[in-house]
Amino acid sequence: MRAIVQERYGDVDTLELREVDPPVPGPDQVLVRVRAAGVDRGTWHLMTGLPLVARLGLGLRRPKWPTPGRDLAGVVDAVGEGVTRFAIGDEVFGTAGGSFADLAVAPEKRLALKPAALSFEEAAAVPVSAMTALQGLRRVGRVRAGQSVLVTGASGGVGSYAVQLAKAFGAEVTGEASGAKLDLVRSLGADHVIDYTTEELGADGRRYDLVLDIAGQRPLRRMRRLVTPRGTLVIVGGENGERWLGGIHRQLGALLLSPFVRQRLASFVSSENAADLETLADLAEQGAFRPALDQTFPLEAAAKAISHLASGHARGKIVVVP
Repeated sequence: MRAIVQERYGDVDTLELREVDPPVPGPDQVLVRVRAAGVDRGTWHLMTGLPLVARLGLGLRRPKWPTPGRDLAGVVDAVGEGVTRFAIGDEVFGTAGGSFADLAVAPEKRLALKPAALSFEEAAAVPVSAMTALQGLRRVGRVRAGQSVLVTGASGGVGSYAVQLAKAFGAEVTGEASGAKLDLVRSLGADHVIDYTTEELGADGRRYDLVLDIAGQRPLRRMRRLVTPRGTLVIVGGENGERWLGGIHRQLGALLLSPFVRQRLASFVSSENAADLETLADLAEQGAFRPALDQTFPLEAAAKAISHLASGHARGKIVVVP
């Protein structure tokens, strides 16, 4: 089968399309014939090995998983011993190690039946980003109907889902993005939009019950000024170009400061699980959200897909199709 392979950390020139042996599903695993694979920031982190602290989990000297990719949608090709929820021929979506390939093995507990309302390309764009948005809003942010919610990075992968899901949960949503992407954010259902290239966030004095700060760089003290006295700030990732820790210092700062202030300051690592995938499938069937697809690339152009992601020009999600 074909797969994208990398043997060292680096730029997109470390990626190669190769013929490799197909994987074999073990106990509680499912072999999926990949119809589409999503691209997210985790793909870039795995490729570059940055920030360096991430190599504690990704592999110190070289990637533990030579084939990149987490999100996928496809058709069950085989099942391992103990699998009870899926059968050969089922259309599924979820996460797996090495989805940039014709075939990928996924744990049964990280898959769900693909919603009929979504194409394979759309479904592949859902798992990591939409689960992160769902967990940030519901489990960590404890969003409630009628609350005011600010989503920074609203035109990106996680942000585009956060805007739609917050609206579905009954919130009044403000989305922040660059001027060129405000039309996308409006189309996602945002009640208000802010152009960060021309407007100072918080200049109008408005505060929000819940702020989802997605891959932001602003200092923690500045973000706190945007939150109501008993509101919640949820930091979702962070990018500041620092090689060792990246944006993790803001997340740590929020966790350390939160017990001493009235505001809830939180950060989290998203959990890949079937229950949230099934919730998202139900919401998709109800029309509560629709993946915002920016561009689709063939498998052999996976390097271009990751470069496009890294450029920051994407409007929504990027997908690779074997």
